[in-house]
Parts: sequence; structure tokens; C-alpha cells
Amino acid sequence: MGWDPVQYLAFGSERLQPALDLLARVPLDAPGAVVDLGCGPGNVTRALKARWPEAKITGVDGSPEMLARARGENPGIQWVEADMNDWKPGAPADLIYSNAALHWLDDHDALFPRLMDNIAPGGFLAVQMPRNWAAPSHSCITGTVRDGPWRNALEPLLRPGPSHAPDAYYDILAPRTSSLAIWETEYCQILEGDNPVAEFVKGTQLKRFLDALDEPLRGNFENEYRARILAAYPKRKDGKTLFPFRRLFLLAGK
Repeated sequence: MGWDPVQYLAFGSERLQPALDLLARVPLDAPGAVVDLGCGPGNVTRALKARWPEAKITGVDGSPEMLARARGENPGIQWVEADMNDWKPGAPADLIYSNAALHWLDDHDALFPRLMDNIAPGGFLAVQMPRNWAAPSHSCITGTVRDGPWRNALEPLLRPGPSHAPDAYYDILAPRTSSLAIWETEYCQILEGDNPVAEFVKGTQLKRFLDALDEPLRGNFENEYRARILAAYPKRKDGKTLFPFRRLFLLAGK
């Protein structure tokens, strides 16, 4: 699917906070090669460069729209357009860091061992993925897809929750690591706007469904989803909206 950096970054601080929390847990002083896998518009890659200014920092993403934004704002970083399923570094990296990206890929039983194979001895794989699939923000997509005239067009795009429970990643990674930390955090995001949860999801999970429809079905589908979300996440008395969002973190040492 195509990506819209402007829509994605409309909630830049909320999307950035988990990335910074993961970065704070990485116990590397002076890595030589750092990869931001699924770098998007480069705002997280910039944080990696700020922490390790002497490292070779590479941002990898499959979206030309996102990379155009990243290159324009961060000329001192190497940017690579590549499919994350096929990408591998020319030499093992000291850190492969991935924030809110790997849940877009399937077959984690094969993906995560392959990533560990590309970590240098003493290095780390650091990953954050959303695990919010049972929340109304995401379950309302399924309900909207199945309850409208767009069902035949959109139902093939539905997938099971792509990120697994922590014990699944323990079983995948523990035999291949010298150290392993797994944790979850639910961020209670305080959002502003008329229907901010709908706007938040429109920048990520909802977009591929919208892209699959032409008008007027596209507008009708979005309006139906927005109505469901507004009911699920009503405004507080002060006009703000609370949006709890669970995220899964993995820090695997080689």
C-alpha cells in the first residue's frame, strides 16, 4: 500500500514515544553499524543518529513516499528502499532496530531467526510492534468491512492479529540469543480533535482498506468506520479522547 507521511505524522509524538522507550533499553555504547528496519519518514532514525553520531546509520523502508520525506529532512543518513521481507545487510549489524514495522510482515517464525542471523556477535535486535488488535480501533475495521456493500472487495484484506503473545516470541528467540527481554506497555494516549482515534488509525491500519475502494464506496466506508469509532472512544468532558494502545517490545542479544 502507499503511505502518507503527513497523515502518519499527525500523531508524531504518540508514535515516537514507544520508539524512544525501546531505544533507552538498548545497552550499546558505540555500535558501528545500526539499521532502522521499517524506518518510515525517518523521525526514529534521527533519534538513533543522535544517540550514536559516529555509527553508520541505515534506514530501510519499502515506501518511496516515506523515504522521500526521510531523505529530505535527514541528508546525513543512508536510506535504502527495499522490501523488508527480502532485505539483509551486506555485513552483520550491531543493531537492527525496528519500530512499528514488523507486524506488517507474515511468518514471524521464520522472520525473527533470519533477522538474528544478521546480527553481529554482541549485537542486538530491538523490536516494537503494536498488539492492539482486539481493541475497538481495530475490531471496528473488521465489523465495518463485513457489514457493507464493500465486503467482497475488502474481506480478502483482513488478516489475523499479526503480532503474537510474548510467549510465542520467547520460543522463537530464546534458543538463538544470549539475552532476551520481552515486555508490553499499554499507552493511554490523550488525543485532541473531533474524532482523533479514526484519524490515528487512518494513518496506518485503515489506509489499505481505503486504498482498495473507489468513490463513493471509499467515503461511505470511512464514514461508517468513523461513526463506530466515535461511539467506541467518546470525548471526555474536557473535549479530549483517551486511546489506550498496547505495544509489545523485544530486545534480543546475540
